[in-house]
Amino acid sequence: MKRSLLLSFLAAVALTAGIFCSKGGDDGGDADNGFDKTGMLTHYADELILPAYRSLQEKVNSFETLANTFLTTRNTANQQALLDAYKQLHLQFTRVEAFNFGPAVVAALDVYLNFNGGLDYNFNTNGELTGFSIDSTTIENNIGSGNYDLTQYVRNTFYAQGFAAINYLFFGPNAIQKFDANSAARVKYAKDVVSRLKLLVDKVNNDWMAYRADFISNTKTNVGSPIGNMINNLAYYLDVLKGPRIGWPFGKQSNGTAFPTKVEAYFAGNSSALAQESVRNLKKIFTGGGSGKGFSDYLVALKKQDLAGQVTAQFDMVISKLEALPDPLSATITNAPSNVEAAYKEIQKLLTLIKTDVASATGVQITFMDNDGD
Repeated sequence: MKRSLLLSFLAAVALTAGIFCSKGGDDGGDADNGFDKTGMLTHYADELILPAYRSLQEKVNSFETLANTFLTTRNTANQQALLDAYKQLHLQFTRVEAFNFGPAVVAALDVYLNFNGGLDYNFNTNGELTGFSIDSTTIENNIGSGNYDLTQYVRNTFYAQGFAAINYLFFGPNAIQKFDANSAARVKYAKDVVSRLKLLVDKVNNDWMAYRADFISNTKTNVGSPIGNMINNLAYYLDVLKGPRIGWPFGKQSNGTAFPTKVEAYFAGNSSALAQESVRNLKKIFTGGGSGKGFSDYLVALKKQDLAGQVTAQFDMVISKLEALPDPLSATITNAPSNVEAAYKEIQKLLTLIKTDVASATGVQITFMDNDGD
């Protein structure tokens, strides 16, 4: 079932606005058996979310400095230093992507920085902009014309900036030679892409400081609440793992036809590392990092100890299977399909546990739709 990206974005903003205005309380189907949900949300805000965004901001600043160095002195040594910084930056983004609510969704951080095509969008052709595509045509047209607006909320704009554009511009085929051939225009576009990335990350960091009080005070579990958003995002980013990150390039939505060049971060070559870090972070969110203040502890308070243990064990299983997929993932898809299939099946099991069992146990409604089933 397809949805309009714009309508989805506006709906998300409306939900977020509701969170900013709402107060904590015990309505919304949030029976908790005495569990300290305010303490849990405080832990998430102060120990996971805010530190992760601060680290992302630091890595963006480092990347921007190295990008400017490379754009001034274009050589392989500076390119390698930039690639190393980029890999750390993109890994850090996977540690904040599941916090895509509140200030992040208002800024549309996820779609502008790391657009995955939308789970409700058909993925069946190599040329179409789906999954983790790179719109090199729009990028080159933007460079050639000098006429572009990276704030537009349309698919081509999403695919022509953020990590996709950084991959292509800085690490794609003949990247240095292309900068040398069209220096001024290409350098300007590259700087604009990096500056926009920094602008969005800075905005979310600043806005989260004001949002924190609303986040920790709203202990409801209904649609648009912090708990509702976080459990939805656990399911959503497992669905991204199952679809755009692993399953779709592997051929799971194209009758077995693989599209290995559509893996995330194709040119940087760290697609599997990103997938692994994403699921490690989702596990950390679920368990609260072993703090006693995570969703797994909340399930125990709800007398769902077995489910909490089952989900934690399945996270470990998925991580183990993903660790068996070496980078570049594009090559592993072709050379070790049985390993990819094994990882896909375990991801599917984990997704079902979160999307069905955990959501039901906590009284959270899953609000997103995909196009390939569970």
